[in-house]
Amino acid sequence: MTEPRATGTISAIGAARVVPVLRSTSAAAATATACHLLDEGIGCVELTTTTPDWLTALRAVLDHRESAGLTAPIGVGTVSTERDALRAADAGADFLVSPYPAPTVRDVTGRAEIPFLEGGLTPSELAAAAERGVAKLFPAHVGGVAYLSSVLAVLPGARIIPTGGIALADVPAWLRAGAFAVGVGRDLAEHPDPGAAIRALDLPGR
Repeated sequence: MTEPRATGTISAIGAARVVPVLRSTSAAAATATACHLLDEGIGCVELTTTTPDWLTALRAVLDHRESAGLTAPIGVGTVSTERDALRAADAGADFLVSPYPAPTVRDVTGRAEIPFLEGGLTPSELAAAAERGVAKLFPAHVGGVAYLSSVLAVLPGARIIPTGGIALADVPAWLRAGAFAVGVGRDLAEHPDPGAAIRALDLPGR
């Protein structure tokens, strides 16, 4: 039996363990980095609506994935409006991400049958998002690894992806604390070879 698209996407994100969050100064830069990561075998990529002309980048990366015969999920983050959610879903994004609870985005992903990594910071926000699928802990650096551990102590089994202010070197610690995967942005963007940087991580269970 074929695995449902949403379930397969979530499984792929969890298997990747690192979610590159690409905030770029141009669509061309975002496209180049995303395609490089996909070609390097990185398991998923997240573009963001804060990148100028992000929709062009999304379409270009999706085309590259198809032409290269790859399957890694490609998502769009920092989605907070219904309009952007519809544009991303219609273009073929595999998942959407918000920095905070966003019911209108949630409705779009429900209709499109794609995962929504809904942002939250408080235990109640994270519990609600995790109950629906996957929660994004943002900004993760505020509470750090200890905060995630405390939240998971009362929400055992919750799928939570911490993002925001996380250094590459700290990714293994977040995973050991129980993170479903870890989002990395600025630290990855500043690396001359982001694909190699991810592969060099000593990730738990590898």
